[in-house]
Amino acid sequence: VQLQASGGGLVQAGDSLRLSCAAAGRQVSRLFVGWFRQAPGKEREFVAAISRSGSWTEYADSVKGRFTISRDSAKNTWYLQMDSLTPEDAAVYYCAAKYGILTAPVSTGAGDYDFWGQGTQVTVSS
Repeated sequence: VQLQASGGGLVQAGDSLRLSCAAAGRQVSRLFVGWFRQAPGKEREFVAAISRSGSWTEYADSVKGRFTISRDSAKNTWYLQMDSLTPEDAAVYYCAAKYGILTAPVSTGAGDYDFWGQGTQVTVSS
């Protein structure tokens, strides 16, 4: 599975961005996808994840109510809509994926994912 993350950029505090994660490869429909981020000098942290069916989502407390993860099955693409961005959201954002059964819960641990995209930079000016 290959993941291509895109959509990062430089925005001002309070602005919005939508990140995309396009997947290619075998059995993409069986993928669970998560978003993680890593700021300079900090460890990679969980941001959001979505189940294979799209009906179950999880968010880090720091982004609840501001970020929304979704999927477009027809396009094999997952999205992270980020609203009300703050300088604390600045980081390199990575999408990650793993295979799973339809009823499995989402995963919030980076070690649970087998495939990673290259990352996309998000910069938020105050």
